[in-house]
Amino acid sequence: MIGTVIANIFRFVLLVLVQAMVIDHVDLANGWVVPYLYVLFIILLPFDTPGWATLVLSFALGMAMDFFSSTPGLHAAACTAMAFARLLMLRVLTPREGYDPGKQPTVQHMGLAWFMTFGGTLVLVHHLVLFFLEVYRFTNFGSTFLRALMSVAATLVLCLLAQALSRREVRVR
Repeated sequence: MIGTVIANIFRFVLLVLVQAMVIDHVDLANGWVVPYLYVLFIILLPFDTPGWATLVLSFALGMAMDFFSSTPGLHAAACTAMAFARLLMLRVLTPREGYDPGKQPTVQHMGLAWFMTFGGTLVLVHHLVLFFLEVYRFTNFGSTFLRALMSVAATLVLCLLAQALSRREVRVR
């Protein structure tokens, strides 16, 4: 239990710093593609994380990103919406036998198809809320939606890459 808490604190700090110090300074396609790797923290929270804790942690993550990005409340709103969507998606995608306690929704534990459905939906919710709050109007709906879709694809690629790079091999002797 303590190991899981420490690992999640480390993941929180690492993802926020990587996002704020590196990824936010990369310009892809003239700003049309904006990957947000920090959302991986919300996606990878253990299955048995209480709903209230998911919401509080997501809001704190969004506020940390708002602090570094000078965007008052945009990331906090998007992360909180993503946390609500996560709670719904976990109910919808629950296997017959339920989730294993202490497990995380990673590609390694749940499979690529399940992760892409789960993570893709959550990232899409996050990006749609973030980008539409950012422009604060629906007059350019098509271009904002296209920007969100391209950013979702880039974010999911980064999330898969981060999981592949951080996967630990367990050897049984």
